[in-house]
Amino acid sequence: MAPLLVTVDLTRDYRLGPHTIHALRSVSITIERGDFVAVMGPSGSGKTTFMNILGCLDTATAGRYILDGVDVSRLSSDHLARIRNTRIGFVFQSFNLLPRTTALENVELPLLYAGVSGRRRREIARARLAAMGLSDRETHLPSQLSGGQQQRVSIARALVTAPDMILADEPTGNLDTRTSIEILALLQRLNRDGMTIVLVTHEPDVAAFARRILTFRDGRVREDERIGISRDAAAVLGARPDEVMV
Repeated sequence: MAPLLVTVDLTRDYRLGPHTIHALRSVSITIERGDFVAVMGPSGSGKTTFMNILGCLDTATAGRYILDGVDVSRLSSDHLARIRNTRIGFVFQSFNLLPRTTALENVELPLLYAGVSGRRRREIARARLAAMGLSDRETHLPSQLSGGQQQRVSIARALVTAPDMILADEPTGNLDTRTSIEILALLQRLNRDGMTIVLVTHEPDVAAFARRILTFRDGRVREDERIGISRDAAAVLGARPDEVMV
């Protein structure tokens, strides 16, 4: 089976007055379907730029990005928007939920943009919230939810379009330790069910739950480590993997 995504000599430069900032320098990476990859590196290392290009939120200055056999680097902005909405699920540190919109309506949003009918939108969104253990929170606003519940809503929203992969940018950054482990257990359960996950983190303890760690420095991948036995979040919680709600 062909890999899900491939980057070939991916380069991203930014102009800052008379200076050129080399955010990415000829990054060539292959990520297989069903992998769980943690992307690490200090501030300014290129990891966020790399994530933004994978998520079609930014485009490369040079090089190629191939997603499921399609050269994304050559697509128009409209095509990129469609890929963002249907092929990629996003989970952010700050949750990025609309504050005056209920949990159910937040989860429905990608389906609304995709033109799915109202009844079908609600059916899918309710199923995703139920899988996150949030059936009784459908009508709650984000301000009425805990941080962990908000992140679960965010994950439910990321899953409603049945994407090819989830891009998670510091998804545990605003959570306490136990809630962070609960979110990582959810991501691991999704990964065991076949979902490809790319997670940006600056915490080695979080990266230890992935199967592979890419370490960026000065715009390049300096280390590409395959973890023999990754840490099991469900075991840390004292639960069986099949008890983690998805």
